Amino acid sequence: MARLWLCAGGAGLFLALLVLHSGFSGCRVLKEFAFQISWRTEEVLYKLDVGWPKHSEYFTGATFCVAVDSLNGLVYVAQRGDNIQKVLVFTEDGYFLRGWNDTVDTPHGMFATSTPHEQSIWITDVGSGSFGHTIKKYNSFGDLVQVLGTPGKRGTGLNPLQFDNPAELYVEDTGDMYIVDGDGGLNNRLIKLSQDFMMLWLHGENGTGPAKFNIPHSVTVDSSGRVKHGVLVSVWVADRGNKRIQVFDKDTGAWLGAWNSCFTEEGPSSVRFTPDGKYLVVAQLNLSRLLLVAAPPVGGIGHCSVVSSIQLAEQVQPHLLDVSAETGAIYVAEIGARQVQRYVPLGSALPSFRWNSVYS
Repeated sequence: MARLWLCAGGAGLFLALLVLHSGFSGCRVLKEFAFQISWRTEEVLYKLDVGWPKHSEYFTGATFCVAVDSLNGLVYVAQRGDNIQKVLVFTEDGYFLRGWNDTVDTPHGMFATSTPHEQSIWITDVGSGSFGHTIKKYNSFGDLVQVLGTPGKRGTGLNPLQFDNPAELYVEDTGDMYIVDGDGGLNNRLIKLSQDFMMLWLHGENGTGPAKFNIPHSVTVDSSGRVKHGVLVSVWVADRGNKRIQVFDKDTGAWLGAWNSCFTEEGPSSVRFTPDGKYLVVAQLNLSRLLLVAAPPVGGIGHCSVVSSIQLAEQVQPHLLDVSAETGAIYVAEIGARQVQRYVPLGSALPSFRWNSVYS
């Protein structure tokens, strides 16, 4: 055993001297092989709540989206499949309340908009049937309240408004609505509607340049009050096919910049801010990974910087997520695992030692 430790120590000393020699002499060894050693403190910000929900047997299809009504303590889940309840309603504590299916074809995204007197849920429907290519508002019991788009007919029209595979939406307390339309369909656009559904501004062209999209998949609003040149930096879009997040001014629709350095492996499929405004939570579908990215500084959009990550099991495929404004819990709809999981905030930090090898 002593001989083994001696050999290991000698090998380590040899490698250290090799690196030092390469660094000072500039020899070919540095170009062909080098070691990088870095110490860093990686924050563990969330942990899996294994007790949520209380009964997972209600997940009987592919779970595509989730929305949290923090005001009323409700969690909505939409799933796809035949002869199943496509919308499930849970409490934030994990108890199942009810399910319904009327006028829901193929749900893709959802958003909860509630007041003390009304519990509502918006659902984007990408189905090819008579209810598809629409965005619909329901009450908590499944009664249809409002329909945007032309049911059963895809299109690019603005008057009347038409959609083709609308991916997701975000609704502000004022009633103003942001829609990303184009989960692989005819459209690649971001639309802002007023509370009475009048168009306020639009970005709607396929491409890779500023304010152009390739599968805009998720949208959120930064409500923390960060300001740039006197206006809010607020609308953040997961431009999935272009592997970036684009940022727009809420009021004018002006393009403010993009984040792409964090998404070289795969584009973001979902984006949401934590309620304290410190982090942007990002899902990456095929990598089965969640990223917690540092929120931008006051005065600009800053640069993309991953603070923490949650690596899920292979083929879990987190599609869309939502964050509770009350508890900060992250709810993740996983189409591969056919479930929704909850991650709760955890205030701790673990030091990690990282040894990276770099080859030229």
